[in-house]
Amino acid sequence: MTESASPHISQPRIMVLGVQPGTPPFRIMEIDGEVVGSARTVTDVLETAALYGIRVHDLDDPDVVRWVGGDKFTWRHH
Repeated sequence: MTESASPHISQPRIMVLGVQPGTPPFRIMEIDGEVVGSARTVTDVLETAALYGIRVHDLDDPDVVRWVGGDKFTWRHH
């Protein structure tokens, strides 16, 4: 199999991990494989990305952001 025939596996720079219990609940955020902080809202994700020079145009693009344990609307611990 040539490289061009192999499936593309994206490694997005931003990972937003599953919801953690807290008051309010939060999600741990990684950029380039390193924990950079926590997010309580989508706005927190965008602001943190901007601090690292990353412009996010589409929060649903898996090549940009990987949402683990939910999506951009998941902010409560179940």
